[in-house]
Amino acid sequence: MKVLILAGGFGTRLSEETQNIPKPMIPIGNKPILWHIMKIYSHYGFNEFVILLGYKGYIIKEYFANYFLHQSDVAIDLKNNGIKILNNQSEPWTVTLIDTGLDTMTGGRIKRVEKYINNETFMLTYGDGVADINIRELIKFHNNHEGAISMTAVQPEGRFGSLRISSDEKVDEFFEKPKGDGSWINGGFFVCDPKVLDYIQDGDNTVFERKPLESLANDGELFAFKHFGFWRPMDTLRDKKLLNDLWNNNQAKWKTW
Repeated sequence: MKVLILAGGFGTRLSEETQNIPKPMIPIGNKPILWHIMKIYSHYGFNEFVILLGYKGYIIKEYFANYFLHQSDVAIDLKNNGIKILNNQSEPWTVTLIDTGLDTMTGGRIKRVEKYINNETFMLTYGDGVADINIRELIKFHNNHEGAISMTAVQPEGRFGSLRISSDEKVDEFFEKPKGDGSWINGGFFVCDPKVLDYIQDGDNTVFERKPLESLANDGELFAFKHFGFWRPMDTLRDKKLLNDLWNNNQAKWKTW
């Protein structure tokens, strides 16, 4: 089953970083967040990726074009311009890199790679979020219902602590960053049947999270896989710092490999 990763947005909320590189290439530790996402899928045996490029997509192309060399120990014969691979540590990935347009919306990007899907069920996620999600359980969930698409639903942590204050202004209880307000949100990590592509009807201007998903829900085709574990997007510098702190302190819950 192929894994589609949306990696073409401008990342405007991280403009301090994305002036020079696309958002999926922002590092966690010494690897781009895109690599971390791919490792999550690879851990469960899914190694065929289609990366949907846009803004500064050439940087992602260059990263994977040179990946084998960077991951391997080599001996270089400068006189004869020969390279001998001594120790290959590359992952067993097949990576298809497709330019889906600079200003194309999420749905339009997905529609543009339809021919690479080959009318098969596929997985889809965003190039800026990690989770300790069990991909096998997600696929099992998808196969056990009759809908066209499964969306991972998450309850993000609150941005601020909460207080319970009594009538005399005494703080009775303090909650450090509680789970939102009980509502569930789109956490990415989709499983999609090919008929999902039929709901993308407005070309490059289609925002996948609007009309297509809304129509799929109205038609009873959208099911939610509730994920109660770790999930975190990288939307801000604060998110980037948190993810790097977790990684550097060996507390990265998404590192299941």
